[in-house]
Amino acid sequence: MSDDRSEDPLWPVLIETVHSLILYRHHKAYVRDVILHEKPDLSPQDLALSLGVSLGEAMVILSELRGEETE
Repeated sequence: MSDDRSEDPLWPVLIETVHSLILYRHHKAYVRDVILHEKPDLSPQDLALSLGVSLGEAMVILSELRGEETE
């Protein structure tokens, strides 16, 4: 995820939307505690498929967990 999302005016909107999802915190914790230990280079597309979540949620989770700027 090396693109400049911080310059995209829709990135903060996506973050706000994802943070409002009921299972977001549980998904993020599961990705942090389980999935990234097994597959640290997992793509957002693969994460979305494996968790059954939207691509947007997967992008936000990975961005936050990998320490990239999200706001």
